[in-house]
Amino acid sequence: MPGTTYCSREALQTWLDHLAQAEGLVAPKMVGRSPLYRQVQGSAEIAWGSGRPLMPVKEVFFPPTERLMAIEISGQQVDLQETLPQGRLVVFGVRPCDARGVKVLDAAFIETSPVDPYYAARRKSAILIGLACQQMHPGCFCTSMGLSPVDGRDMDLMLVELERGYLVQVFSEKGEEFLDLHPLVPGPAVYLDHREESVLIQPANKPAVPSPAAVPWLKRFEDPYWAEMAERCLSCRVCAYACPTCRCFAVRDEALPASGSGKYERIRCWDSCAGENYRLIAGGHNPRPQNGQRLRNRFMCKFYYYPQQYGPQACTGCGRCIELCPVNIDITEVLRDLAEVEA
Repeated sequence: MPGTTYCSREALQTWLDHLAQAEGLVAPKMVGRSPLYRQVQGSAEIAWGSGRPLMPVKEVFFPPTERLMAIEISGQQVDLQETLPQGRLVVFGVRPCDARGVKVLDAAFIETSPVDPYYAARRKSAILIGLACQQMHPGCFCTSMGLSPVDGRDMDLMLVELERGYLVQVFSEKGEEFLDLHPLVPGPAVYLDHREESVLIQPANKPAVPSPAAVPWLKRFEDPYWAEMAERCLSCRVCAYACPTCRCFAVRDEALPASGSGKYERIRCWDSCAGENYRLIAGGHNPRPQNGQRLRNRFMCKFYYYPQQYGPQACTGCGRCIELCPVNIDITEVLRDLAEVEA
């Protein structure tokens, strides 16, 4: 780690106000009653103390809906105008689980051919400024997934809130260069003793979660457990949309309204393997017609398929899927059940 310093709350707010004007700043912001990662005009708009945002930071780099290109057809002439993102993204207040989610998406969208140019354009210029969690939400289980509420490994910069200000840690060369370009006024040296460090995190009272690597996924492929669990599932897809690592999408061309004939846009929208029509192919065949098959695929993808194809497991333990599921399907419950079956 290149360096660690300390700054006051006032210095941090001044720095963020500067970044909002000089670079543009995305940070947790209250939208209605929920904190979401959104563009802010200054530190006063940041949802301080709101905890983990309702939706993951993936929507900054992989928007729920985005235009890929504009299409104009005139006779035999087809004109395509690609809409690649421009400018730097400075994202503040990123939680460790969300930063790990971005790293997981990098493995599929950037580190594996073919590179996704839209995602890559946003990630190339992005600065991730993390904020350690002061407490864990009821659904959080990041520690069981190899993370912690103060884990800054996937950030460029990481801030830990103390009683008198913030501990600022640099975790990448990009972060060090960014601080050189936009200096953060440091405060006096602060000694972080064990007593103060111990009150930074208030862990949730959750049972131990088995390691996903301990579950024999292929042996459980035809297990009746999936059909039993699927009796609760509504295929609503909220688990996928709120997940920091789910990356399925659909692409379609739509006519532009009130634009006359021949003008269209190609858009990309989030999709999910939980959807009934997700695997529907030409001729009407659906290889996963049953809800249990689709539920099984979600778990197999996270803990077996994705690690085999791209390296990291596709779960960060953020707990959003647990808290948002309308029928109380709990990913930690599934892991415990499968581990018990094997035992």
